[in-house]
Amino acid sequence: MNSEKAPALFPSILKMKCPNCRKGNMYTNKSIFPLGSMLHMPEKCPECGQIMELEPGFYYGTGYVSYGLTVALLATVFVAYWVLMGLSYLDNSIFIALSVAVGICLALQPWIMRISRVLYLYMFVRYGKGHKEK
Repeated sequence: MNSEKAPALFPSILKMKCPNCRKGNMYTNKSIFPLGSMLHMPEKCPECGQIMELEPGFYYGTGYVSYGLTVALLATVFVAYWVLMGLSYLDNSIFIALSVAVGICLALQPWIMRISRVLYLYMFVRYGKGHKEK
């Protein structure tokens, strides 16, 4: 039995590491640039051999995760603007807050797309018990 301690879950998700070993990178590029190849993933984890696409079309479900993250981010930014700056229809600050929230969501969309794939794969693959090719 291996007495090695498992890497922490939350930092592994943020660093976009393999859910099975939490060591290998899930993406071939660490950066989102160039945007055209920001979602390129290896077929298998370079560390443990975990298959990154469990079945054809597996990542279509990430649209739901991305939607949830985007709505949560919009709400958080909108509420933070409300608390810090205040909102009113009289001075159009509600439209400024909405513009700021949408701008932040658009700027973070490439990162949201990547982290959605990570979270989606983490939902189906447990640490040390992943789907490996035989």
